[in-house]
Amino acid sequence: MEQQAIVELKEVSKMYRQGKVDVTAVDAFTLNIRQGEFTVLSGPSGSGKTTILNLIGALDVPTSGTVYLEGQDLGSLSRSELSSLRRDRIGFVFQAYNLVQVLTAYENAEFVLALQNVPEKERKARVMNILGQVGLAGLEDRRPDELSGGQQQRVAIARAIAAEPAIVLADEPTANVDSATASSLLDLMEGLNREKGITFLFSTHDHRVMERAGRVVGMRDGKLCADEVKR
Repeated sequence: MEQQAIVELKEVSKMYRQGKVDVTAVDAFTLNIRQGEFTVLSGPSGSGKTTILNLIGALDVPTSGTVYLEGQDLGSLSRSELSSLRRDRIGFVFQAYNLVQVLTAYENAEFVLALQNVPEKERKARVMNILGQVGLAGLEDRRPDELSGGQQQRVAIARAIAAEPAIVLADEPTANVDSATASSLLDLMEGLNREKGITFLFSTHDHRVMERAGRVVGMRDGKLCADEVKR
């Protein structure tokens, strides 16, 4: 039985103003992502991949068209409702990490769970387990400026998956890690996808990620140019 769509984009376009010129980042883009998929958005820089993630994650709004998440039209939700949706249903892994610099690795990974009012004992157990899984055991008390770029990326991934969201949106999640770390992170995310049913949508140039994907969606100039289901 086919899984229902967790994400639907219908004729979505996004334009930005650069000086006196309108630039089209996404152009009449239509796509469904089914629950439980492990999908990659691929394409050259400037093809619109990150814009698509930001639109799905309710970090940006389309110029036209509609974005649905779990059947909800994001354009119909209030600011407070969008905040709750991002907190409870979406995990983000940003290319620039976006860690809170004054918080430790543990506190960054715990952040969403604290916002969700998860009891402290449960928070600690979940965060320490996740930090161990991403290879950060023993580094939980270090702040971002005491960690390498690859270690910061692992904290960002731990934060995104600690709350077991419905979908994780990951922008170039392996860009700053070595091959062994990339492989272990992908193993972890594949396991969560398989065991917990968490949907993953990646933006990447990395063939290591594309090789693991169940589906590769190609983008060029803001448009869909390929859609290959591998499994």
